Amino acid sequence: MTEIFNSTVLETIQTPSFFKVVENVFETQTHLNFVEKLWASWYAYMQNDVLATGLLFFLAHEIFYFGRCLPWYIIDKMPYFRKWKIQPTYIPSDKEQWECLKSVLKSHFLVEVFPIWTFHPLCKSLGISVAVPFPPVTQMLKEWALFFVLEDMWHYWAHRLFHYGLFYKYVHKQHHKYAAPFGLTAEYAHPIEVISLGAGTVGFPILYAYLYGNLHLFTITIWVILRLFQAVDSHSGYDFPWSLHNFVPFWAGAEHHDLHHHYFIGNYASSFRFWDYYLDTEAGPEAKAEREARRKAKAEQAAKKLN
Repeated sequence: MTEIFNSTVLETIQTPSFFKVVENVFETQTHLNFVEKLWASWYAYMQNDVLATGLLFFLAHEIFYFGRCLPWYIIDKMPYFRKWKIQPTYIPSDKEQWECLKSVLKSHFLVEVFPIWTFHPLCKSLGISVAVPFPPVTQMLKEWALFFVLEDMWHYWAHRLFHYGLFYKYVHKQHHKYAAPFGLTAEYAHPIEVISLGAGTVGFPILYAYLYGNLHLFTITIWVILRLFQAVDSHSGYDFPWSLHNFVPFWAGAEHHDLHHHYFIGNYASSFRFWDYYLDTEAGPEAKAEREARRKAKAEQAAKKLN
């Protein structure tokens, strides 16, 4: 039975109609907010937590990934936005978009779908809650911030590893098919890369739940959606005046990741700039010139000490 309600409440909402369940929940669970009522209605209607969680995760992934890709597809069709295109000489064709879409869908249904459908038993074993009400917003904000930082660390080192030898030749090269990325290319990757980099997104919430035993599935769901948005936006190929990195200097975004695709090296991090900055792996001619200037200055200082 679902963890959302006790058996007494469940008896009052047994119905094949989802909208009837929603109606009853909204009438009887007045202490919950709007999103909590919808969440409770979903689990109460499904009456199978494994199925409810699996379908929730799969639908959320498909809807928010392709929903976020669609605006970038439309923007690519509008010449007005070309002035903000990072690589304006390259606009993806419909054929390229279609080929990429087919590959991504294949990955979703043949690679990602299996861990999604087995996620709830793992959640239950770790004490990850699906009950309502949700945790306080302040707690979820702290957890989302932590997951962003940890995932960025994982992504930097795993991504950097994928640029070495056989890892690049047989795995990561697929993702670099497009030197000028567009939204759909965010998840255009070899299955090994999809699983490896995806482990940073899901793995740290699992580890957090294992260590602290106090995590909600809603927190994980929103975190995955935020990460999807970040991934798609960083592959959009556009840098607008209102892009987030113009207001948050340590945020990476499309301007940062587009250079990685253009030069095939450097800028390995996903969300932030500090790993590439401090480890001297920034991409592009400006970063290269700065590195050379620093090395020259260091060499001159060393020569002065010898003299």
